[in-house]
Amino acid sequence: MGYSGCTMDDHRKNAAIDPIRLTQQLCEIESTTYHEGAAGDFLEKYLSERGWAVEKTPVPQPKDGGSDPRWNIFAALPGKTPEVVLSTHIDTVPPYIPFSQDDEFLYGRGVCDAKGIMAAQIAAAEELHAAGYNIGLLFVSGEERDSAGAKTANANAKKGVRFLINGEPTDNRVAVASKGALRVSIKTAGKMAHSAYPELGDSAVHKMIGFLDTLLKADWPVDDYAGDTTVNVGQIEGGYAPNVIADKAEAQVLIRTVTDSKPLREKILAAAKGIADVDFTLDLAFARTRAVEGLPTMVAKFATDIPELSNWGEPLLLGPGSIHVAHTPHEKIAKKELLEAVGLYVQVVKQLLK
Repeated sequence: MGYSGCTMDDHRKNAAIDPIRLTQQLCEIESTTYHEGAAGDFLEKYLSERGWAVEKTPVPQPKDGGSDPRWNIFAALPGKTPEVVLSTHIDTVPPYIPFSQDDEFLYGRGVCDAKGIMAAQIAAAEELHAAGYNIGLLFVSGEERDSAGAKTANANAKKGVRFLINGEPTDNRVAVASKGALRVSIKTAGKMAHSAYPELGDSAVHKMIGFLDTLLKADWPVDDYAGDTTVNVGQIEGGYAPNVIADKAEAQVLIRTVTDSKPLREKILAAAKGIADVDFTLDLAFARTRAVEGLPTMVAKFATDIPELSNWGEPLLLGPGSIHVAHTPHEKIAKKELLEAVGLYVQVVKQLLK
């Protein structure tokens, strides 16, 4: 518990938050997945000093992750359970890209996914508190890999929260659905031999190519609103040299789902029988989320932490920035859009609690 002991009156006397400056402070702390500890420490100190009651919860590291501690950060009015929680994730994808700015844009890793969103949510929450609304903040680790922080937060959810507004880059539109994510780890095995005598070997790479071709050409579900199921072969590794028959191969596939994943998993396992070993390493559900009267909507073709935060009230999805530049070397966000997001979060909360 990192609560400083300040009263909310003290908090209201503090200088107003500059979301652009706060985004810079957050983005100058590297927090790629598994290395979120320092950013969590900063948030605990920053929010405590502004009068929030802050809980800092450890998030476990996977076996292949880092060794440093990492955290979820929950903040609320002292002694109260919030009615609405604004939430996003602390971690970013690698590689780290230093922060920079010009007159119009902020640049660098996390400016739109999702540290700029975090800054806008903090500024909006303070404005809402000043107006008498009971708001909380929840910032989690691990969203970009396995939603470990969201799972930890869900097991420790606060009873009485009515709404969770999750922040992802939606161009300041309310997302009414977000695709799920089914991550598939595939291994094939064979027999090594000289490539001049393929009949003496059994190529694991050829098996993998055939199986992946089956996945890419398969007839996958389509949702009238959310669109197609999409399949991406993200990584392939196998073999030793062009003149050697490969005895092993591995691939990582990510399927963006628009239905329940169970029939898809069954279909993949049936196709893999006798050919490949399959492991489903991530399964985030397709989610439909609430619209807000008077605000433009969109469908998020990406996955979010929302399915793993089901105990935190009815979900909404809204944030500044474009997903098209997230996860790229050219990540940026317009300063105007970031500032507009503060007002949008305030507006949405007031409409929800009207």
